[in-house]
Order: sequence, then structure tokens, then C-alpha cells
Amino acid sequence: MTQIRDSEKYDLVVVGGGINGAGIARDAAGRGLRVLLCEKNDLAEHTSSASTKLVHGGLRYLEYYEFSLVRKALREREVLLKVAPHIIWPLRFVMPHVASLRPAWMIRAGLFLYDHLSRRTFLPASRGIDLRQHVAGEPLIDSLERGFVYSDAWVDDARLVVLNAIDAKERGATILTHTYFISAQRVERSWHVQLRGEGQPERTVHARAIVNAGGPWATNLLKQNLGQSRHTDLRLVKGSHIVTRKLFDHDHAYIFQNPDKRIIFAIPYENEFTLIGTTDMEYQGDPADVCISPEEVTYLCEAINRYFKESITHDDVVWSYSGVRPLLAEEDAANPSAVSRDYHLEVEVPENQAPLLSVFGGKITTFRRLAEDAMDLLTGPLGINLPAWTATATLPGGDLPDADFASFLDDFSARHAWLPPTLAKRYARSYGTRAERLLANAASMAALGEELSPGLFESEARYLIDQEWAASADDILWRRTKLGLHATPSSRQRIDDWLAGQHNGATLTA
Repeated sequence: MTQIRDSEKYDLVVVGGGINGAGIARDAAGRGLRVLLCEKNDLAEHTSSASTKLVHGGLRYLEYYEFSLVRKALREREVLLKVAPHIIWPLRFVMPHVASLRPAWMIRAGLFLYDHLSRRTFLPASRGIDLRQHVAGEPLIDSLERGFVYSDAWVDDARLVVLNAIDAKERGATILTHTYFISAQRVERSWHVQLRGEGQPERTVHARAIVNAGGPWATNLLKQNLGQSRHTDLRLVKGSHIVTRKLFDHDHAYIFQNPDKRIIFAIPYENEFTLIGTTDMEYQGDPADVCISPEEVTYLCEAINRYFKESITHDDVVWSYSGVRPLLAEEDAANPSAVSRDYHLEVEVPENQAPLLSVFGGKITTFRRLAEDAMDLLTGPLGINLPAWTATATLPGGDLPDADFASFLDDFSARHAWLPPTLAKRYARSYGTRAERLLANAASMAALGEELSPGLFESEARYLIDQEWAASADDILWRRTKLGLHATPSSRQRIDDWLAGQHNGATLTA
């Protein structure tokens, strides 16, 4: 268990264990700062695990003339494909052409820009296709004859957060999950920060600076926990997704145009499923309580039914999830889809007092650049001497030779031929080179222990508790893995019973 003492001193306290908080903690720890990150729930429990799970430039943002954001995101796409090739990989997208929605010349122009706004190393260029001949045309309605195909990338979003936290910890950071940020006060160029872990007494630590990476709670943290009256306004937008049994058998994803000018993705998901999303709806209320509405399910089903020969209904949905995106409030953006996905960093450095940096907006693709920009802003106030470093440093498990996952998987599978192929691939994808740590010299399936839930063995569950802060069945099944799609009520109960006899992950302790 991680322990902290009253009056322990840090350079930086980061509030929020989503992708931005974890990324900033990692960057700061790598620059030699003593860092503490606190998260009131599990890492990536909210917005950062509720994305469409794409690393992409945002093709549709070109329609809103967000050229700078798209270029920035496309550059980051290249960086992330290099530093985390196990959990991020190329994905081809098919866009059927519907002349009544957008003319072909407009789509060609947009894809030309998308191909050339930033240099591509890993991904092929876009091109037109004949859906009557292409494999992606088979499940589509017969009236769709032409289309376009382009490249972006897929990411395991929750694992991306966890890997940043692991790297931060290994560089000296303290990571506290299930730990509440109660309040903080400036005292003689320092912050006195009150924290409380679940079931633990309150503790006060000292910090030279605070980073507010509370995501959809960022403005509430400023007003209620930090007593700040001035801040950037956020616009909370709900995005919901549904998952069905797989609707097609190939490895391409689809991007569909809707009559309301929005786009919907249909993406191969976890081998046996199709992920469909997302919606964009104004949201009021506590982001922790967000959930999909029947109207959103209908909207997503209807979007799919415009394109596929086989229709889907509410009854075909096997799982759904929703998240609240904290977007920058813009007076001239009436449509939630038109609100910028760019980020804004706000630094307050009163004379002779400790700095406070708040993160507003952003998207998962640009988290690394956001973290780098945040630390650059704190360079002066904190006297940071080490330069930016994360653009070339692999995330844990990502040090694959030549960033070649296929070759790594072949080698891993050959060295562990006793593993079933599907399990070997999942271990290689989720953990990369650190899959060896998970296996811990195991040489047979029996050595992995009891199968707690379909595909989940004791050795992996123990690794996730010991190394990745997992503390509940949901942590394991939905964020560290996606095995929740295969779990049953009895297997969930078996995990709960097993966890009851194990040590929990890091918490704030006496």
C-alpha cells in the first residue's frame, strides 16, 4: 500500500486520474519533479474510458475549419503509434458516399487535407473505392455503390491512462486512487492540500503547485474545493455508445454520414462485437450519473439501419456506455457537435504565491501534447530544468522491436506455445513486453490459476491488483480488460469473492 504522512512535501499535486491528469503526472515525474496524483475513483473511470477509442485527427472538424486542431492531432497520432504500438494500432475507415448529404468533391477535398496536414509514417493515404467490389460493401444496402477509405488509429483508452500512471509511478510519482481532494489553501508560496482516502483519516500534504485536471468536474473543483471565483466556462456534452454482436466480418471500420450532418462510427470491437457511436447531447447534472437514454439508442440504431441491410433494434444492444466531455464553452456554437475539441490551459500565479494550473477541454489524441504544454507553462514558476521528453519515450510494454506488433506477437506466441492463440494475442495487445511479468515464468495453463471469469485467470487478476491499482470487479472487467462483455453474473460473483481475500490497490493510509 502507498503511504503518505502529514506535511509530506511535493512539487506538484495533480487532481484527477483521467488521461490528462495521468499524462501530466508522467511528464512531470520524468522532468524530476516530486509528484502526487489523486483520483476520487478508479483511474479512467469516467470520461477517459467512455470515448470512441480512436486516436484520430478528427476528419469532421475540417468542416468547422479547425485546421490547427486537426494538424496537432494528426501529429500526435504519429507519435502515439510509435510509443504505444501494443495498445494503439492502425485502422482503416470506410465512408459510403451519399450524394444528398455531401458532394463527392467535398469529401475528396477533406480527405486530401487529412492526408497532407501532417506527415504520415505508418498509415496509407485515402482513396476512392467501389463498394460493389470491396469487402466493406457486402453488408451495406445495395444503393450504396461508391465510397472512400482512409486511415486513423484505434486505442485501448482506459489502458492508455493506466500505462501513463504506471510510468509516472516508476519515475517516482505517488498515485493515489479512491482518494478525495478535499480542499487546498495557499500558505507562504505553498499549497496546503487536504486529502482523504476511502475509510481513512484526512491528511495534509504540501505542494509547490497544483494541477486541476478534473475533466467535467474542473470548474466545480475551482469553485468548491479551491475557492476560486474566476475560471473558464465548460460546456458539458454527453456522448453515448452501444455495442452489438458483430455486424460484419472484415477488419475495416465505417464512418456514416447522418442527415443531421453528424457522423456515426461502426467499429470492430473485441473480436465478436461492433461498437457504434457517438451521440452529442447537452448534459446537466453530476457527470458520475451519466447514462444512455432510450432516445440515444434509437438514434444510433436508426443511423446504422440507414446503411446496413440487416437492421438492429434496442434488443440487439448487449452493452452501452456514456461519458461527459468537458468542452470549451463557445457562444457561437449552438450545435454541440460544433464545439471545439481543443484544450485551454489556464495558469494562475499570484505574486509570491504558489501556482495553480487548470485544464479545460481536450481529447484523448492530444493528451501527450497537452501534458507537455502544461509542464512548459510551469517551467518558470517551478524552476524546471529538464526539457520535454515524452515524444520519443515508449509507454510501459510499448518497447516492441521496430514498433512491429505482428512480429512481437509471433515471437511471444512461439515462446509461450501453451497459451491458446486468442489469449496470447490479448496478453500481447494489453501488456506488450510486460506480458512476461504477468506470466511470471508460468509454463502451463494450470500455472495461471483458477479461471475467475471467461478469459480471466488468477495470475492476471493478481497482476492488475498489484501493479495497476485494480480494486474491484469493474476495474478488472471494464477498464483493465474488456472481459466484462464475456462475464456472467456467476463469474462476477466469483471475482468479488476472490477479491475479498486479496489486498486492495494503493489508497491513502494512516
